[in-house]
Amino acid sequence: MKLTKLLGLLLLILGLAIIFYTIFYSYQIFTNKIPVPEIFKLTSAKTNQDPNALNLEAQFEKMIGSQLEQMLPANSIQEILNLFSWSIFAGILIFAGSQVAGLGIKLLL
Repeated sequence: MKLTKLLGLLLLILGLAIIFYTIFYSYQIFTNKIPVPEIFKLTSAKTNQDPNALNLEAQFEKMIGSQLEQMLPANSIQEILNLFSWSIFAGILIFAGSQVAGLGIKLLL
């Protein structure tokens, strides 16, 4: 009986620790004290064309690319994807922590 109470208390503390660590880490990311974990790394595709021999299509692609880069910075999509993936992972961690804490509460009762 005493062992189940001790195990229940341990699980409760562990579940709450997981939840609070996730919230603290998310707050650190939100206040920009630590960077977002990089899961997605986007690289730009380079073409192997001679800059002196650009045809009309290549000039058009370059012009459209520069206009898009002014509207939407190159690394913003990468940052959005990384924030989204961290949000999903934080949700999973908070859910797991609540399940572990719930098991601990059941063992305490």
